[in-house]
Amino acid sequence: MKIIFLPFVFLTAVVTLNAQPVLETGSNMPKEWIDKDTRHKIVRLTSNERSNLSFYFHNSPFVGDKMVYYSTQKTKDPAAKQETYNSNAADRQLYLLDLKTLGTERLTNSSAPMTGEIVSAKLNEAFYQVKDSVFAVNLSTKKVRLIYVFPDDFKASITTINADGTLLAGAKSSDEEKELFRKNPNKSSYFNIIYDAKLPRTLFTVNINTKQLNKIFTDSAWLNHIQFSPADPALLMFCHEGPWHKVDRIWTIDVNSKEIKLIHKRTMPMEIAGHEWISKDGKTIWFDLQQPRGETFFVAGVELATGKEKKYELQRNEWSVHYTSSGNNQVFAGDGGHPGSVAKAPDGQWIYLFKPDGNKFKSEKLVNMKHHQYQLEPNVHFSPDQKWIIFRANFEGKENVYAVEIKRS
Repeated sequence: MKIIFLPFVFLTAVVTLNAQPVLETGSNMPKEWIDKDTRHKIVRLTSNERSNLSFYFHNSPFVGDKMVYYSTQKTKDPAAKQETYNSNAADRQLYLLDLKTLGTERLTNSSAPMTGEIVSAKLNEAFYQVKDSVFAVNLSTKKVRLIYVFPDDFKASITTINADGTLLAGAKSSDEEKELFRKNPNKSSYFNIIYDAKLPRTLFTVNINTKQLNKIFTDSAWLNHIQFSPADPALLMFCHEGPWHKVDRIWTIDVNSKEIKLIHKRTMPMEIAGHEWISKDGKTIWFDLQQPRGETFFVAGVELATGKEKKYELQRNEWSVHYTSSGNNQVFAGDGGHPGSVAKAPDGQWIYLFKPDGNKFKSEKLVNMKHHQYQLEPNVHFSPDQKWIIFRANFEGKENVYAVEIKRS
């Protein structure tokens, strides 16, 4: 049987030729459908017998019209009554999705577990780590090259690549911290334990061309959430991890001058700011701001050039685990949250589109996520053409990657 792929950019036109079913988003969905509650079209981008996961919200997976994602073998959990999909399984590989044809290609064939959600559009490569070794796979030729092997006295992990494709960065933790994680694997256990331990962490860079390791900053704070600017090759953002109401979380460091800046300082008891990301143009750091925690909700942004802060208020039900911004910062998206999340929202399980309206966000619901289990964070991304929101979900009983059209069908 000959398989014909429909171009991603033409999916809207297909609706006029073949009426799309209008359905409640949940189990056993067709390849594409109209969400009956939002009237927006949804397309399943991945379809196989594996678990398919798009990247974390601030890790860009795109090179042109291609998107890198993780695909994992399914495993049987003896304690569960049905099959589960284990994202930490050994057969966890990088795949490449063509957003025009929806065709997929396997990029890696690692026999050992890998980590890393790092794509360089500049180099046309995806970077990943297996044990102490860092590799890159070319998205066109599929050729793999060894980038770096961490020395015995500095076992660390990479998390980000800079804008010109010359530096990788990450944070090294102590052996004592690794042991605390081993003994306390659940976030509910380790989050306060690691914060209270005040063990040293070191920010570092690795020069991809010269293979030089450079230790740029060490602190007893829990340094985490490390991201290079998409525009400035020298600007690295990081956070002081821990209970958000106890930390001034968001910081930047110039990897050349080592100058460190605090981006947002808390102004009241129980104020929290976090899940920060840098805008596509590199001019603004955006973040979830609550003043105080669980009461008043904002998406806030600090202009890096001036330090000026602006914020847009949301309603409780509109709060999202993660937000993201379009390429021009004119439109935002959020992945919602379940009633047990920090906002305690009774009706917050939606994929949202947000448009600034004065000092508030005007929201539009894109996907009803009431059948999604939020232990898996949806992690929204704008598609390269800015016409779709891409997210991951498990409302069909397994993990897949989906796209919802911003324009209502």
